Amino acid sequence: MPLDEAQPLDQRTDLADGLQTLVQDLNTRMRHHGAVDVLRVALAEITPLSLVSSFGAESVALLHLASMVDRNIPVIFVDTEMLFTQTLVYQQELAERLGLRNLRIVRSADIAQRDPTGTMHLHDPDGCCALRKTEPLQKALAGSNGWITGRKRYQSGQRAALEHFEIEAETGRIKVNPLAYWQAGDVADYIAENRLPRHPLVAQGYPSIGCAPCTSPVRSGEDARAGRWRNTEKDECGIHFVNGKAVRQGDMI
Repeated sequence: MPLDEAQPLDQRTDLADGLQTLVQDLNTRMRHHGAVDVLRVALAEITPLSLVSSFGAESVALLHLASMVDRNIPVIFVDTEMLFTQTLVYQQELAERLGLRNLRIVRSADIAQRDPTGTMHLHDPDGCCALRKTEPLQKALAGSNGWITGRKRYQSGQRAALEHFEIEAETGRIKVNPLAYWQAGDVADYIAENRLPRHPLVAQGYPSIGCAPCTSPVRSGEDARAGRWRNTEKDECGIHFVNGKAVRQGDMI
């Protein structure tokens, strides 16, 4: 059960302690297990549980793994209404190919009121991400006790100690990271070995894919995320939080 500020302090404390004990136990048990085992245990012990996917450059690996474990896993896809057409087509084709039976496409209900001209990303990119991505995702996850992400240790220094299971301080939900210990080449190898379709923009120089206005091709020698919010200090959409603050640390999901 997610932490609730309306609960008495002693109940919240007991719940937090119980969550911490569960997460520590799960990480100890699953430390040397692969992604499929992590997914199976997570689905058995954390309910309800959802997988959040951007259907981006590397998403197919985790989605394929999940489909082999349980094709009824709720898969949440946030349509920001500024995504590349290629992403929308890829999402439809991939969901059908993998047989995902519980795909949930969510959108913000407030765009017309708060961003009527569709230009918020130009003057308030953080606000645009909150409106179009973070807020609808949090609503979609309401009632969930956990969610599955595609984050990995190699993606940044702040993720160097990432475990398979962790507590999201902002909500009390458990985040499950089945690919936490995968190395940089593991995703590409997995996609190739299983003959999985890549996002069509990858071949056009987009190793990291977000909304169309805020994503550009990456040049040779640049970091994989150099094309995200180019020429700004922003490098994270704000979906992952620590102590109520967005953590800017590499790829999201």
